[in-house]
Amino acid sequence: MKKLAMTAGFALAMSMSAAALAHPVNSGYVTDSSDTVWRTGFGECWHTGFWGQDDATVEGCDGYQKVAAAPAPAPAPAPAMMAADKKFAIFFDFDSAAVDSVSDIVSYVNGMAAVNSIKLIGNADYIGSSAYNDALSKRRAENVATALRNAGVNSDNMTVDALGETAPIAQCSGRGAALISCLRADRRVDVQITGKK
Repeated sequence: MKKLAMTAGFALAMSMSAAALAHPVNSGYVTDSSDTVWRTGFGECWHTGFWGQDDATVEGCDGYQKVAAAPAPAPAPAPAMMAADKKFAIFFDFDSAAVDSVSDIVSYVNGMAAVNSIKLIGNADYIGSSAYNDALSKRRAENVATALRNAGVNSDNMTVDALGETAPIAQCSGRGAALISCLRADRRVDVQITGKK
């Protein structure tokens, strides 16, 4: 009778262990029909005979801790804008208001993050009457403004002014062609651009 009870107990244990064999989700661990890993009275997880270190992927078993997903990287800070203040000069032939090129100015303005102001100040040399030179210097500044607008520069913050012959920078003497050539620096439009880059 004792042998029969032992045989029945052994058969019951075998059938229970067959029912509790490892489930593919928790490979290497003994589980019940709901895929819950069996634990000892000390809370340790029961291994099958086929358990290996590679099977230690069940949270709370054999020291395995689920690693939290790394937080998304913080967005890169926006580049800091710096104040920008740049001056250009456009020079003119004698008694002319024809603009050669504004491409350098256009490139600079297009590279700015924000434009606060574009000041255009026309100038003339002292040859001729003051009234004529005032008008000529204004035409020069207006022609530069038109050239910039035609090249796509926004004119909302653009101002046009003229100083005539009152702001010379050339130091010249003599007469005729030599004097005209020397005074080229006075035949100009000063362009001052402020904003942020």
